[in-house]
Amino acid sequence: MLGAHFVEKDGRKGVRFSVWAPHAKSVSVVGDFNNWDTRTHTMEKIGDGEIWVTFIEGLEEGEVYKYAIEPQWGGPHIMKADPYGFYAEKKPNTASRLYDLSKYQWNDAAWQERKKTHPSYSNPMLTYEVHLGSWRRTLEGGYLSYRELADQLVGYAKKMNYTHIEIMPLCEHPFDGSWGYQATGYYAVTSRYGEPDDFRYFVDTAHANGIAVIMDWVPGHFCKDEQGLRHFDGMTLYESDNEQRAENWEWGTTNFDYGRTEVQSFLISNAMFWFEEYHIDGLRIDAVANMLYLNYGRKDGEWQPNKYGDTGNLEAMDFIKKLNEAIFKFHPDALMIAEESTAWPLISKPVYMGGMGFNYKWNMGWMNDMLSYMSLDPIYRKWNQDKVTFSFMYAFSENFVLPLSHDEVVHGKCSLVSKMPGDYWQKFAGLRGFFGYWMAHPGKKLLFMGGEFAQFIEWNYDDSLDWHLVEEYPMHTKMLEYSRALNKFYKENRPFWEVDFDWNGFEWIDCNDSENSIITFVRKADNDADFLVVLCNFTPEVRHDYRIGVPKKGEYREVFNSDAEEFGGSGVKNEGDLHTEDVPWHDREQSLVITVPPMATIYLRHKDTLPFVKRSTPEEETEVLVVKGAEKKKEKEPKKPAAEVSDSAQKEAPQAEQSPREAAEGEKAHEEKAASSKTETVKKPSVASQKKPKGGEAKKTAAKARPRKTETAKGAKKSAKPPKKSSKKKAAAQ
Repeated sequence: MLGAHFVEKDGRKGVRFSVWAPHAKSVSVVGDFNNWDTRTHTMEKIGDGEIWVTFIEGLEEGEVYKYAIEPQWGGPHIMKADPYGFYAEKKPNTASRLYDLSKYQWNDAAWQERKKTHPSYSNPMLTYEVHLGSWRRTLEGGYLSYRELADQLVGYAKKMNYTHIEIMPLCEHPFDGSWGYQATGYYAVTSRYGEPDDFRYFVDTAHANGIAVIMDWVPGHFCKDEQGLRHFDGMTLYESDNEQRAENWEWGTTNFDYGRTEVQSFLISNAMFWFEEYHIDGLRIDAVANMLYLNYGRKDGEWQPNKYGDTGNLEAMDFIKKLNEAIFKFHPDALMIAEESTAWPLISKPVYMGGMGFNYKWNMGWMNDMLSYMSLDPIYRKWNQDKVTFSFMYAFSENFVLPLSHDEVVHGKCSLVSKMPGDYWQKFAGLRGFFGYWMAHPGKKLLFMGGEFAQFIEWNYDDSLDWHLVEEYPMHTKMLEYSRALNKFYKENRPFWEVDFDWNGFEWIDCNDSENSIITFVRKADNDADFLVVLCNFTPEVRHDYRIGVPKKGEYREVFNSDAEEFGGSGVKNEGDLHTEDVPWHDREQSLVITVPPMATIYLRHKDTLPFVKRSTPEEETEVLVVKGAEKKKEKEPKKPAAEVSDSAQKEAPQAEQSPREAAEGEKAHEEKAASSKTETVKKPSVASQKKPKGGEAKKTAAKARPRKTETAKGAKKSAKPPKKSSKKKAAAQ
């Protein structure tokens, strides 16, 4: 085994060190224990001379060390951290630390058994993407520890009804601004938030509370810092000796050389390591397109074609297939999720079917189209209906995850709520309606932190989310409640997740009412009798007497409405039983006449299907189970969350430190003024029409017909602006 391992040799306890450095003239282990003297603990070559080993007696856990490597041509030693090290010093220091991974006692056997009988394809997958360093911070601006996050983040995710937590990269990395995507220590969980066993406790706690853990993993490239993998033994080793292959000019990093079997082994072993030593449930593989394409992000002259004259990286393709085959061989319930932004085929199909072997792929096309569409003024949306409907043309070509990720709320792209056009009220209404559409669209779901309560400013990796918004401003509190309720509805209704990856779970009702910017469709569970009718209105128009075809005769009920007053909406709704009429519509024998709320998504259920709803108890949602038996030396009492969920948000949560009184009063007054205007003011009713579709033209023509009244929901005054960001301390958690 490569790396540093506690062993007993000839009755002596110590550490066995081994490192791959085939080009080195000599290698030694240095640290505080030998005053960093390169002559004290030299290593010996074994086997074919590429591996160096030594045994040092008496070393204890926590000792810092590096490998001092003398290049072939002599000269000063190169000081390198252990590529297989389990733990590292806190930045700015860069040495590895000895750590014994054998002492943690896991408590998640029941979770591991449960996964075998609950395949992810046909179960809810609602992922909360998190950057641990900026989800929430202490009052002093410091990081929460893994154990504090186990209490706070896991509890929050459970209360919000998320099923998975996806953590941005945790491999040790020197630069905070890389967000973890430029690693030096692939086997070391970052020391920013604690020790390896502390992160194990986090995973254990998540599993005890029914939440899966996915980790962002970067096997495409690594950083150039001198303690890392680049020119590890004085020459190219983990990277190609072809500069055009090795250099990643777009990100200022170095690409792995997948043509070396040792590099493939390093990475595949690393992926396996996270599943086996940390019990993670899945990996989200970053920047797969950068791996697959030789010309990705490169100009002409900066890349060379493969032996067939093509752009594909043959060695990377081979590596990816081997990686996925290895993981699924030993961990058949694993989630292997590709962030792949191109049309490369069969990404989420098994290798034996000619695919790349992942079981999920991010749907970047859907994300780009919908965020572009939602940023349009509703007036112009009728000419862009294809942005809403095009994703259904390829929705079942891969096993898609619909991501609203960190990449979409940084670098001037604005937060999700800020992307929405209109006044203050309409921004929230637009986001609620969009989330309702997103939840009903085929595919698993992922949302980046802060989106659930409509954080106004872009994500900042160096600061906490603005939790004070939830505490002080009603619209944000209601948005959080909406997200919680929507998540709960998703989990309890099989049509939204049981058949996500083929046409058996989806039917169009009408995709062509572009004039009104409305779409309607059906989502079905594995049992066809269990279905939901979904209507999305992407304009601020209230539409009365709107007719839609439905799958079944009888009585329907509106079971969810993003425009509900408790969520900050105008309260336009369909009350009581809705009775079908024998009026053919949308190529269906039966139809309903309903009221369509403004900027909203509504879900309808046939009364016969109500028993299919899988209700969860309040205890299941809120009681956070604590892992037992995972003892840890006494630490400071964990900080409590700055924001709770539901109506207890302002009562139970500790108050964040106050910013200057004038600023606070100004923000509060503004928020109350904006919220109070809500939607009571409407435009003078206008006339709109809906035409009965002819025969087979239901899917070709926009719906227009008999006159009906319409209203336009208005929100706050146009001058209303989002609340300003508070001071750093105010945003931090108590």
